[in-house]
Amino acid sequence: MIDSHTHLDSCEPPNDELVAAAEAAGVDRILTVGLDGATCRSALAAAEAFPQVWAAIGRHPNLAHGFDDADLAELRALAAHERCAAIGETGLDYYRDRAPREDQMRAFRAQIGLARETGKPLVIHTREAEEDTMAVLREEADGLTVILHCFSMPGHLEEALDRGWIISFAGNVTYPRNEELAAAAERVPAEQLLVETDAPYLTPQAVRKERNQPAFVVHTARFLAERRGVTLEELERDLERTAARVFGW
Repeated sequence: MIDSHTHLDSCEPPNDELVAAAEAAGVDRILTVGLDGATCRSALAAAEAFPQVWAAIGRHPNLAHGFDDADLAELRALAAHERCAAIGETGLDYYRDRAPREDQMRAFRAQIGLARETGKPLVIHTREAEEDTMAVLREEADGLTVILHCFSMPGHLEEALDRGWIISFAGNVTYPRNEELAAAAERVPAEQLLVETDAPYLTPQAVRKERNQPAFVVHTARFLAERRGVTLEELERDLERTAARVFGW
């Protein structure tokens, strides 16, 4: 089993406990995602320490204040690490709007360029910014491997699939109020499907009272398997195959 998007340094237990719990649950590949320079370095340190862990290097839109050439140079240097498997998460967030939109856009476009430069997949965050996010991706991401992390745009599913993008579902797909999202998860071809925790956030419904961690990705995977009418073992094989192709691990 894989967790294609988590934030180990934001989870409460130490990394060794998180990784051990994940391994006990059958999760043997984890992508931990940086949000800025410090968390990217933390992600790489975790990837160096644990063979199950790989890192994504990026600047989150909420942390894009004043993004400039020096910030891009820092990301470029970090992305050169052999344990960096992806660029991001990057994108646009108009829900919290913690960074000026022009800074978010500049960081977003720069990281699309970095993904193209490095040949690594691009991890997308979007919240209440669907149309602008899609417009930028249409304009600049042609030919890239695009991962729509914590997928939340069922109205854009067909276009995303047509463009060959990867759709990653987090624990919120299991919430009873998100039936439209769950229905979308049934329609994603196996070769374009990933599953994630986004831990410590979005704990799956089955363990909703707990703080999320990579081990809990199994609950989301089980929910998806049931909705898709396959066994967990079948889905697990498909997810592992897709993740290996996308991340090169």
